[in-house]
Amino acid sequence: MKTYFRLLSFARPMARYAIPYILFTLLSVVFSTLNLALVAPLLSTLFSQNTKGQLPPPPDHFFDVFKAFNYYAAQAAQQYPIFTILQMICGVIIASVLLGNVFRYLSERTMENLRIHTLLNLRKAVFNNVMNLHLGYFNNERKGDIMSKISADVQVVQYSVTGTLQVIFKEPLTLIVYLVTLFIISYKLTLVSMLVIPLAGWIISKIVRKLKEQAIASHQSYAAMISYLDEALHGIRVIKAFNAVGFITGRFNAENERYSSIIRSMAKRQQLASPVSEFLGILMVAGIVLYGGSLVLLKNSDLNAANFIAYIALFSQVMRPAKAISASFSQIHSGIAAGERVLALIDEKPLIADAPGAVPVPGFREQIRLENVSFAYQDKEVLHNVSFSIPKGQTIALVGHSGGGKSTLMDLVPRFIQPISGQVLIDGVNVQQYTIASLRSLMGIVNQESILFNDTIFNNIAFGLPHTTQEEVEAAARIANAHSFIISTPDGYQTNIGDKGVKLSGGQRQRICIARAVLKNPPIMLLDEATSALDTASEKLVQEALNNLMKNRTSLIIAHRLSTIQNADRIIVLEHGRIVEEGSHQDLLLLNGVYRKLIDMQSFVVTTA
Repeated sequence: MKTYFRLLSFARPMARYAIPYILFTLLSVVFSTLNLALVAPLLSTLFSQNTKGQLPPPPDHFFDVFKAFNYYAAQAAQQYPIFTILQMICGVIIASVLLGNVFRYLSERTMENLRIHTLLNLRKAVFNNVMNLHLGYFNNERKGDIMSKISADVQVVQYSVTGTLQVIFKEPLTLIVYLVTLFIISYKLTLVSMLVIPLAGWIISKIVRKLKEQAIASHQSYAAMISYLDEALHGIRVIKAFNAVGFITGRFNAENERYSSIIRSMAKRQQLASPVSEFLGILMVAGIVLYGGSLVLLKNSDLNAANFIAYIALFSQVMRPAKAISASFSQIHSGIAAGERVLALIDEKPLIADAPGAVPVPGFREQIRLENVSFAYQDKEVLHNVSFSIPKGQTIALVGHSGGGKSTLMDLVPRFIQPISGQVLIDGVNVQQYTIASLRSLMGIVNQESILFNDTIFNNIAFGLPHTTQEEVEAAARIANAHSFIISTPDGYQTNIGDKGVKLSGGQRQRICIARAVLKNPPIMLLDEATSALDTASEKLVQEALNNLMKNRTSLIIAHRLSTIQNADRIIVLEHGRIVEEGSHQDLLLLNGVYRKLIDMQSFVVTTA
């Protein structure tokens, strides 16, 4: 129940919805009950042999609705013709039915607004928390599982958990009002009928007992399917190239069959609850007809034929809220299981967050400095006591073998990751004293992989800057050597580039990313192997764009193609997480060490190619 009430907290402010819902539901239940209660005076009026005879006794209290209806109907029969009385009763029934349905509609609309409001808040909370999580979280989790929690699991919570609010209040209230009315008609008959209800509840609880366990398994299986689907769509080229279509489809189909089997088993239990409760209800009605009929036949009982028929009509409606309550128990298990997965994602805390009292960065004036920085992934150390400075206006390049720690070192600067020891300083102040948003606003990042969105070229360049003008975007594109190819596309800057920029070449995608960084106009640039995946012609254009980008800026570059960083102010050689060499291109060549070997290896590769 703790999970359930926590999920309901996303419905706040609940009073805005709960108060009108309670009012509308109460009126709806009252008028719906009156509709059936009016059956007794209607039947008495139709089948009365002596409409001008003695009046029935007046009601003892206001809640004795049957005596009240019969008394006033008999009073009216003394003054008006029988057909007029019939018309009056039918008119009251029509008005009661109309009001009952109007208030039922209003209560359902209020509940629907509450459901949508809850879903809005829940999805917002989940997505906002996911966007604030550290990058390491996404390296350890399947994207499909996260997508499943945000989409499918939240939807299950909406319809099963928040939907039970309606059942929790409306159906018990309806049941109570019906039972009170039944007690008023005949307490003996109602007491007999109540003996069967605990038995029905016990049987249904046995049927739905295992639903929560199955619901958890179904959500996990569905998340696995979404993960397989995402991986298949993302890697479709590799799948076809390696003739792995059979393997991928087999893996997906096996999980699909497992999910279908779980859903089939859940549906069997859920669908069994309704027929069982209906059969038990018929047994109860049959017993009531037998016992109640005997009371009517005795003649000396307070129960007459008209009231008995009204009693049966009312009791037949008692099973509707009872069935709704039993059905809600079968659905709540699935909702709680989905809710636990969603709340687990909301509860996931980012490892990197603003420190208490963090302030915005006032600007960048002198240098970036890393002092004795170490970092490890789990138990594997990647960086060990690394120290160096990046003076303002200079270009520093990081080189070395793959796995040497270059990308990890760069990720420390914008605080994508946190060092386990040492510190990163900007103008002598630890970056942990600044807010993350203001720190990253100083930096433009261009990665090896061109990360673009399924949108127009304009919106990709102006990403995160909604008030950018066409002139500003075009100016950035010209600096990035992208304007000429953009205007040759079908719709120019309004051309949609497809998923991940699939409609563009690798060089074009990278120049769009560079234009995006140019438009941001940051004082610090972080370039992670921005040309390593390009052909020679594209590399030349992109390198020119990068040179334009780095003018008058402080830059930290990772490069595998060493020819692109020979003009860097300083080159730092990393090996096994340590700085082994440092200096200009010419200085490092004279050392005849690791850097020289890297240069010779690339020269050999180019020559043999």
